[in-house]
Amino acid sequence: MSYDIVNPDPAGTVLSLRSLGYSVEAAVADLVDNSVAAAARSIAVHFTWHGPESWVAVVDDGTGMTEQELVTAMTVAARVSGQRSRTDLGRFGMGLKSASFSQAGRLTVGTRRTEAAEAVRTWDLSVVARTGEWRLLHGADEDTATVMGQLRPERSGTVVLWRGLHRFAVPGMTDGDTRAQKQFYAEAARVEEHLGMVFNRFLVGRNHITITINGTPVRAWDPLLAAHPSVQRLPAEEVPVGEYTARVEPFILPHPRRLAQQEQQRAAGPAGWLDQQGFYLYRRNRLILAGDWLGIRGFRRDERYNLARIAVDVPAEADADWAVDVRKSAAVPPVGVRRHLQRIGGATRARAAEVLSHRGRMAAREHGAEFVYAWRVDRRDGRIRCRINREHPLVRAVLQGGPDTGRDARALVRLLEETVPVTALRISHEADTVDDPEPFLGAAAAEVTEVAERIYAAFVGQGRTPREARERLALMAPFDQLDGFWRQDRVDDGGVGSNHGGDE
Repeated sequence: MSYDIVNPDPAGTVLSLRSLGYSVEAAVADLVDNSVAAAARSIAVHFTWHGPESWVAVVDDGTGMTEQELVTAMTVAARVSGQRSRTDLGRFGMGLKSASFSQAGRLTVGTRRTEAAEAVRTWDLSVVARTGEWRLLHGADEDTATVMGQLRPERSGTVVLWRGLHRFAVPGMTDGDTRAQKQFYAEAARVEEHLGMVFNRFLVGRNHITITINGTPVRAWDPLLAAHPSVQRLPAEEVPVGEYTARVEPFILPHPRRLAQQEQQRAAGPAGWLDQQGFYLYRRNRLILAGDWLGIRGFRRDERYNLARIAVDVPAEADADWAVDVRKSAAVPPVGVRRHLQRIGGATRARAAEVLSHRGRMAAREHGAEFVYAWRVDRRDGRIRCRINREHPLVRAVLQGGPDTGRDARALVRLLEETVPVTALRISHEADTVDDPEPFLGAAAAEVTEVAERIYAAFVGQGRTPREARERLALMAPFDQLDGFWRQDRVDDGGVGSNHGGDE
């Protein structure tokens, strides 16, 4: 067949790569991947503010590259397939370029092997756009060379430098823009948290690597709290994925009240308890997806499952099966695996909810038999009920009356204010159902009327006329939704309760 050769326009390709949706933290993580693959033991990330001339760099002490290897590494999609080393965290051969183009207009890489001359190449996107050609520049401009000289490793290693940062190299930006400077360093803080999570398995152990952000060591964050003595580790399973297997291991985190305040904050993670629940997909020990229910039917984020976190270790050979994207921040499980994940995830979610729901009873046993909660929350006929515990000693004292009833009542009101069962209500609530408590649901009319009569009497006793008392009662929840004597314009003396007498 006849055919046309259709080469993509370089400027259009660059624009597409810029629009892949990288966050700055995901982009920096892609650069760190390359450093890990190069057997680096120390990786330094630099954020330096100079207004429109601000820059970001990643420096490692890895094996470095030859000049030809550097040119290959700087070529867009140079490697699509082929055997990769055990430490290679890449997939498409796009990470360095796509991550860098998403953040900066100029990408310079300097690299050297031990006792070899340094090789330097630069992508300047303005040159690509102007010439319409993939012109990979030799060396770097004077300002860039000065920065590179400050960062150059003593022996082997690589420097990746971003200049012309898209969000900061804008007209009108100055070094003195404190708001932009604050945003710049806020991004550095997010990068620190992200790297601690993504590379947590590399940051610990005997042969751990060191990552710093502006000289501050990145602290590993293990979302599974595997080293905590109160974590429940459920049985791990080997799930088949085509010719390979994925290892799935569920973890139930301790109830937050079993953690010190600082431990609670750490356990919540960068996104908070609700957004960190779910599956954690690892590929060659590198975290790909952090806290996601992977679109599995019926699995939604819910406060009841905050303690459920499940590690899924996938071999790099199964990338295509899991649809790992170029940013290494999204994945879709294969159809054949979803039923296993649904089964394991369902059991883990149930166990996590159980830990939260039984916390009250565990606390009661710990504090002794005389310890009683002021509130009771349960579910009946698909509806949540929230009741004051009439067996609580303070409630009983108020109901029985006595010389200290006033003081008891004030103490009871304070206790009820401080112990509203928010957590228990969250746990009892079922997603996608209308199960909110309904006032006086199933109660006898006489019980509703008795409560209303006491409120009515209180209004009258405080100086309201009978009409005003009824009008105010009719505006109060839940009586504004119910029918009763409070909706009558006038009530005869012989009507419902003599204290509902007519207007004077």
